[in-house]
Amino acid sequence: MADDQLIAALDVHTRSEAEVLVQRLGESVGYYKVGMELFYALGGDMVLWLKNEGKRVFLDLKLHDIPNTVGNGLCSLLRLRPDILNVHTAGGLRMMKAGAEALHRAAEAQGIPCPKLIGVTVLTSMDAEDWRGLGHTGTIADAVLRRAQLAQEAGLDGVVASPAETLEIRRTCGDDFLIVTPGIRPAGVGNDDQRRVMTPAGAIRAGASQIVVGRAISGAPDPRAAAELILKEMEEAL
Repeated sequence: MADDQLIAALDVHTRSEAEVLVQRLGESVGYYKVGMELFYALGGDMVLWLKNEGKRVFLDLKLHDIPNTVGNGLCSLLRLRPDILNVHTAGGLRMMKAGAEALHRAAEAQGIPCPKLIGVTVLTSMDAEDWRGLGHTGTIADAVLRRAQLAQEAGLDGVVASPAETLEIRRTCGDDFLIVTPGIRPAGVGNDDQRRVMTPAGAIRAGASQIVVGRAISGAPDPRAAAELILKEMEEAL
């Protein structure tokens, strides 16, 4: 269902802002992304509050460190019972594999469901000029596909990728591979600091499993109406 595919980003830094937005969205949104801004301000309290409210949570912290540290970090986050966690694929195959194995062992030891673990490929704020500035000679699309393949090899459940690369990832990694897609902008909404963007319907048609929408919902005069419009567009694309 489309409502399982929409993740609303709580890109705010106070509990009151987050709670007001969740309350305004009501039953129209059941899945939220908690990122660095909110997590660094409040720690795990916001995740626990959302779970207590019956919501699902994508905890978007993009862990990227040596393999042992990432594995231990993921295990520490398990106490919050997030539904999705992520690492950065730039950490490489060994780091991703260590994280996935540690997380599965910890969940099994605690007798709880293991969160989905996905890997960030290349940030949607980056364009070709930014990519070349980092010294890369290949294209962003090539790098994203290679990193998605490495994530799958490492045992991750999927990746975070822009809608521009979703179709090729789906073709290469198969139907069961989770593709979470930020960079979503409904028609008539500005791109802000995103570069590789697509409409909600376009992302779903390209093979996205779930889409993440931030300011197009949170910055709208009526966030619930904005979310419901996105849900309608997604449903029409299914």
